[in-house]
Amino acid sequence: MQETKIPNNLLNKRVGAILVATGVLWRVMSLQKYAQQKFEITPEQYLVLSIIMDSGGELYQRQISEILYKDRPNVTRIINILEEKGLVKRVEDVNKRKVYKIAVTRDGIDMRKKIQPTMWDLRAIATQGISEEDLEKTLKILEQMLKNMKEKVTLQI
Repeated sequence: MQETKIPNNLLNKRVGAILVATGVLWRVMSLQKYAQQKFEITPEQYLVLSIIMDSGGELYQRQISEILYKDRPNVTRIINILEEKGLVKRVEDVNKRKVYKIAVTRDGIDMRKKIQPTMWDLRAIATQGISEEDLEKTLKILEQMLKNMKEKVTLQI
């Protein structure tokens, strides 16, 4: 395998470290804001609600796992908590026994509406000083990096 030579100025920027630090700070900032607002769910639980809603209101648990890159036990835990709070429900699939879709309830829809303005505020903080063009370019680059890595990794989800 041929080694790719990366210019020193790019190595010094440590893409992986910056991505990890950004993720950690996003998580901490979100948790702090959720605590301040006294939301009844965590940012991770909100993300699951949003993913389901953005995908038409129902998803299989396996699809949620694949979107989040989380193993099924973690996703099951999140779904169980959301179900206990009445924000999602398991809907039996008409074609498959013992297979359920996860559907957002009316309370789940209301919860998302309640939290969404806070999420927009957090995004505004994180993207302050970044032009729309630069943000679009960054997202495109990150999507390409994700695609590159997905081709090289086998995940057990």
